[in-house]
Parts: sequence; C-alpha cells; structure tokens
Amino acid sequence: MYLKLLFFTLAFLFVSVTYSQLLEDKDQFSHSDSLRGSITQYREGWDVLKYDIAVRPDLSTQTLQGIVTMSWYEQSYVSTMQIDLQSPLIMDSVTGVNGHRFAFRQDNDVCFIFLKDSLAVYQISPGVRTLYFYYHGRPKVAKRAPWDGGLVWSKDSLGRPYVGTACQGLGASVWWPCKDHQSDEPDNGATVSIYAPDSLVAVSNGRLKSVQQIGDGEKMWTWEIKNPINTYDITMNIGNYVNWKDTLQGEGGVLDLQYWVLDYNLQRAKAQFEQVKPMLRSHEYWFGKYPFYEDGYKLIETPFLGMEHQSGIAYGNKYMNGYLGKDLSKTGWGFNWDYIIVHESGHEWFGNNITCSDIADLWIHEGFTSYSEVLFVETYFGKEAAETYCKGVRNRIKNNSPIIGFYGVNKEGSGDMYFKGSNLINIIRNTINDDSWFRLMLRRMNNNFYHQTVTTGDIEEYISEESGIDFTKVFDQYLRTTNIPILEYAVSKNKKQFCFKWANVVAGFVLPIILHVEGKEIILPVTEKWDSIDMPMKDFNKSFAPLVEKIYYLKVKEVKSKH
Repeated sequence: MYLKLLFFTLAFLFVSVTYSQLLEDKDQFSHSDSLRGSITQYREGWDVLKYDIAVRPDLSTQTLQGIVTMSWYEQSYVSTMQIDLQSPLIMDSVTGVNGHRFAFRQDNDVCFIFLKDSLAVYQISPGVRTLYFYYHGRPKVAKRAPWDGGLVWSKDSLGRPYVGTACQGLGASVWWPCKDHQSDEPDNGATVSIYAPDSLVAVSNGRLKSVQQIGDGEKMWTWEIKNPINTYDITMNIGNYVNWKDTLQGEGGVLDLQYWVLDYNLQRAKAQFEQVKPMLRSHEYWFGKYPFYEDGYKLIETPFLGMEHQSGIAYGNKYMNGYLGKDLSKTGWGFNWDYIIVHESGHEWFGNNITCSDIADLWIHEGFTSYSEVLFVETYFGKEAAETYCKGVRNRIKNNSPIIGFYGVNKEGSGDMYFKGSNLINIIRNTINDDSWFRLMLRRMNNNFYHQTVTTGDIEEYISEESGIDFTKVFDQYLRTTNIPILEYAVSKNKKQFCFKWANVVAGFVLPIILHVEGKEIILPVTEKWDSIDMPMKDFNKSFAPLVEKIYYLKVKEVKSKH
C-alpha cells in the first residue's frame, strides 16, 4: 500500500535476428495502405460470423482456386462491402444463397462488392447474410518465410511436395478473400477444406472433421475451428505427414494434443515435443487456462521457422533447443528449451486470445509472449535464471524506432516490441513488487479480454487499474520513444546521503526503483528532481549500477555530488 501511495504522490509532484513477420520499413503511406489497415466505410456496419474455406492448390503450377463462404451480420445497411484479395489472385464471382450474382470491382488488393440491389436475395435470417466468393490465381510466394508473407511451395528432404502458409502482417488475403483486419475475427470460427493428392496429407487449425476421397487420386481434408480466430492464423499445410495424439490434464479439463510431422522426423519429434507439456503447465500457471480447449492444441511441422497459428502452431526449429540452435540471450539459459515451442505457444494467450485490433499495437502480442519465455525459465530454473535471461535478451534491442507503429495503415512498430516489450513488463512486475498479484493480474487479463480484440489503451488502463499504480508515463517512455531512461546518482559529500534523479525521460516520468539487497528492501522514489535517502548500507554506491541494471532496462550514471 505504501508503494502505491508513494507512486501516486510522485506522479503529481543480432547477430541480427528477426523473430516474426515485420512489414517493410516505411513512414510514407498510400491510399492502398489505408484501405488495408483501417476500418473504412466499406468495412463498417457488418460483423463476420464465420468463414468456410475450400481451396484446391495445384502443386505443379503453384496456383490455386477456391470458394469462401462468409456468413456475416448486418449491423446497419451495407450497400458496398470491401473484401480483401491480394493480386495477382483474381475474384471470379460473388453470389448469394440462391445463386444471385453481385456486381463487384477488383482494384489491386481490394474488391468492392455492390450489395444495394437487393437485401432479400442473400438473407437467410434477420440480419444474417451469406456470400460466396469464387477466386483463382497464383498467390504471392514467400521468399523468406516467416519474415515475408505468402505461400511456401517447398520440397522435403526426399524431394516430395511440402506446402505451408505464412502471412502475418501481409494478411490472409494473400491466399483467400476475407475481411482482412484484426479487429473482426469470425465469431463462430471457420472450416478449412483442402484438396490435395491422396498421397499427401493436408493439415489446418482446429480438429479434423472429415477426410473424403474425391475422384481418382485426390482427397479433401476438412478441419473445423470453433473459436474466433485471426484471419492470418488460418493455415494450409500439405506434406507427407504422420501424427500422434496425447492429452494434458489442464486447468480447463482434458486438453487434446496433436502433433503432425514429416514421416521421417517422427522419432526426433517425439523426443523434442516432450517439452510441450511442461511449457503448457507453465503458461497456464502464469496466464490462466489454455484459451482454445474446444479446438485442442497442435504442432505442425512446416518448411519455415514457425508462426503462432491458433490451435495449429507452425514448427520449423529443426528439433533443436534455442532459436535454431542459438541462445538469443547469450546467457546459456536459452539452450535449455525449444524457442519455437515456448514462444509461439505463448501467443495462444497473447496474440490469439488477446488480439490487438490494429497491428500498430503488435507489442501486445510480442512483448507479453517474449516475457512468457522469462516466466518459463523461472518456472523450471528459478528466478535468478529468469532475471539473467531477461537481462541477456536486451542485447537484441536496437532502439531504432518506437515500439508502437502507425495506426490505420497496417504498419507495426519496431522489432524492439519483442525484448524491449518483455523488459517493460519485467519493470512493471518489479514495480508492483508482489509476484502473486502480478500473476493474478496476467490471469485476469486473459479472462477479462477472453477472445477479444484490444488496443494499447485498453492494456495500459487495465494494468494501471489492476495494479493500483499509474504507469502512464512508463508506457509513454518505453512504447512511444526510443530514449533509454538515465538514472543519475551521487553520494553526498558527507557520504551519508544517496542522491538520485531521472534524466532523458518524458516529462512527468515516474518510476521508483525497488531493490532487494541482503534481505533488505530499498525503495528510491526517483523523479526528475534530485532527491535522496539515507545511505542504506556501506559502499552501496559501488554495487548500485549492477543491482539496478540486473532488473531494469535503463542506464545508470554516476555524477558529481552537488549536495
């Protein structure tokens, strides 16, 4: 209670490594960017209820054709609808439930569908509508998946077809038509039907509903997703897969586990994926129950590193611990676990359960998920190891641009959203100064925002209210600037006072420094003005910088005493 009152009182006086898909670096945007990234007048007034996707890829020509059935609720009269479909894919026709054909105009990556001619022809119940989108073409190919978006047409080590999708950032409309904006997830989930040669297996999110023989040499694999899902999370994987199943007794009951891997990797996968249950137990302990029990948990081997595809996580870490065999923290702790299993699974809570409505706020996904790595280390190796790991990943922070990106133009912030975001959450945790309450806050966050889309403002307000501490200026500093706070300190001339203040911070920045040394708690009420406390122990100034920098992402600078 003292700390909360103190905080409010003060407030008033890589090797370069890329971790997920980030779009091209730019700060000039076009009308097309606005169409893609904002809720235009053609995206307003209607809410997607469900997608039913049926797609037939041609592995030899790297083309596909498909039909997407979209059920939606008309909240207000819709005369023109925006559906995204990225060139060079082509929309062939748009029809209603009785075959009525609607006029449309395709303009690069957007289709404008003109519905004003009749509501009755596509109404199946009051307010609920259904449209069918027929399309075909050669989708964009991902050249560096998952760091750019598109289809991955590959071969396994035996030269057999091996296909995947990776489209975060670029968007699901790179391979199927949809309302491609994170603010509108289909309330009732989706089905994905994939036509593939019957010598291969097709895997998607959720649960396998059916496998049908279609003519000679072809099967249709249909997967059902019951929960709301980000469109970019919906995936198509084709290869020589084999699978096995398991269960976990979790917080939400019995959780079904499935693993789909290339046939020749079966034994390696069984050994490596033993890490899944410990990971899930740690994540459930800190964040609450796994958010998608109805759809199960699944790892799918892919021809690219990985991606947080909801209930069907893409795995391509080559069955090695670390990040492709590297410890991103350079501390040794990252060698003890598989980065892709821990990190991408963490997105089931932050990214898939709690989703930012605009990708400018993508730090909500990546900052909390990166902190799930710290918490996993703490669960199994102790808090000292976790603090070491958290500090170690700071070597990846570049501070080249703010974490929050540009709103309304489909542009995320800098890659610092990962490990700067993680260290920001660690600062918040240390300031709360109560690990039990911090854990409860994370669990309640996943419950309060269960299957919802949010903004940075929502998360900032939630944390400040739940903690009873106003973190407004802390968020401003770490999310909206690239300035690293400088904690200046000095010892008074009589050596009885320890003096301190903030520099290089946003106006009104308030963050007390809390240290635990030799069983003693030391609180420094730091503001932008010089303040002091009685020297807490002999030679405190000599150990001060290492103690602070172990926990806090900031710079510590000793200056000449003016006292």
